[in-house]
Amino acid sequence: MGSILDRTLIIGSRGQLGSELIDAFSMYAPLGVDHAELAIENTADVEAVLERVKPTLVINTAAFHDLDECERDPTRAVSINAIAVDRLAAAVSRSGAAFATMSTDYVFDGEKRRPYCEEDETRPLNLYGLSRLCGELSARRHGSRWFIFRTSGMFGARRDGRKGNRFVDNIVSQARNGKRPRVVNDLTLSPSYAVDVASAMRGVFEREAFGLYHVTNAGSCTWFDLAQEALRLAGLPADVEPISYREFGSIVPRPIYTALDQEALRRLGVVMSPWQDGLRRYFETRVAAA
Repeated sequence: MGSILDRTLIIGSRGQLGSELIDAFSMYAPLGVDHAELAIENTADVEAVLERVKPTLVINTAAFHDLDECERDPTRAVSINAIAVDRLAAAVSRSGAAFATMSTDYVFDGEKRRPYCEEDETRPLNLYGLSRLCGELSARRHGSRWFIFRTSGMFGARRDGRKGNRFVDNIVSQARNGKRPRVVNDLTLSPSYAVDVASAMRGVFEREAFGLYHVTNAGSCTWFDLAQEALRLAGLPADVEPISYREFGSIVPRPIYTALDQEALRRLGVVMSPWQDGLRRYFETRVAAA
C-alpha cells in the first residue's frame, strides 16, 4: 500500500507557505496550483482539477486573511474561508484522497493567558477567526482522513509576486530608511517560520497521523518583541515604538493572547525549534540569497 504523499496536490503553491511545502515535499514530486490556476470558490474547477490530477492528498493553503476586509465583507470571508473549504473537503473525500487545510490562532478569544493546546475551547472574537473556525468544522465533517494545522504570525519568503504579510521585512525596511517602526506590544503570539511549519507538516503526513495540530515555533512573544529581535539580527538599532493595537484604528477586535502549545506534535515526536532560532535562520537565508 502506498503513502498518502504519493500524489500530493498543494493549493496555493506560490504563496508563503505553499512554496515552502513544495520544497519540503520535493522528494515526493508534489503538484502545485496557485490562485491564478484554481480559485477554491469555483467548485466546478476544483472537481475538474481533482479528476485530472487524481491526488492521494490535497493540502489547502488558500484563505482570505485580511482582518479588516473580513469584517467589511463577511460574505466574501465566509465564502472563501468556510463554504469553499466545505465544498473542497467534500470533493476530496469523494475522490478518496486525504485532505489538509490551514487555520489560525484567532479561533481563540485570548482569555486563557497560557498557551492554547489543541483541545481548548474555541471562541473567536472576529469574523476572520469565525470563518476559519467554520473551515475547520467543514474539514471535520467529511470523513475521518483530515488534517487541520493552526499557525500564528507566519514569516518567510513569498514567491508569488504579492506583498502579503511581510511583517519582519517591513520592520527592517523601515529601520533602514531611517524610520522608527511603531509596533503593538499588547498582542502575544507564537511566531511561525514557514520553513519549519512545512517541515513539521511533512512529519505529520509521513506518519499519516490524522487530526488537529498547532504548528508554530516554540515559545511566545509580542509583535514588539519580534520586531526588536528582527532588528537585532539585521544589525540595526532596536529602536521600536511600542503602541497598543487599538492605536492603529482597526475596526476588528483581536484576542490579546494567542500563544499556541504544540502538544499534538510532541506526542508524535515532532519538536519545533524556538521562534528566535527560526527568525535567525530566516535572516541567514536572506543574507545568502542577497
